[in-house]
Formats: sequence, structure tokens, C-alpha cells
Amino acid sequence: MKNEFLKPKKMIIISPTELRANQKKYFDLAENEKIIVKRGNKLIELVVKEQLITEDDIKNGVSGEDLKQKMHKRIDQIFNK
Repeated sequence: MKNEFLKPKKMIIISPTELRANQKKYFDLAENEKIIVKRGNKLIELVVKEQLITEDDIKNGVSGEDLKQKMHKRIDQIFNK
């Protein structure tokens, strides 16, 4: 049985300008290859993660504007306004 963790990934080092010009290409490549953006002396790796929230979470979420209105109402209630 092959251990995928021991298999080295191909690494591509690009500039921020190259990433901006070809975002889709590098985001797609990041699923199977190690993509590093060299920004000055810093190296920033593009990492693909599994979705952490579900579609139900998104559907049941509250927008920033809704939250602001609810909080304002609650603050007014606390201070009897």
C-alpha cells in the first residue's frame, strides 16, 4: 500500500503578480501540487482544505446587516430606549 503522505508533491514557486494574472490556474493546481507565492522574503503556500461549513450553515447564517440590526434592537432594549 502506498503512503500518500510520503509521496513528495511537485512544488511551483510564483510571484504575487503571476498569481493575480492566473488565479484559476494556480488554485486548480494547488489541489494536487504545492504552490508557493514568494512575496519579498516570505513564502506563502496555497493550501486547499475541505469545506468546513455545510450548505445548511450558509442557508441558516445571518448577514452582517441583519446581525447589526438585531444587536441595535437588543442594545436599545437593555438601555430602555
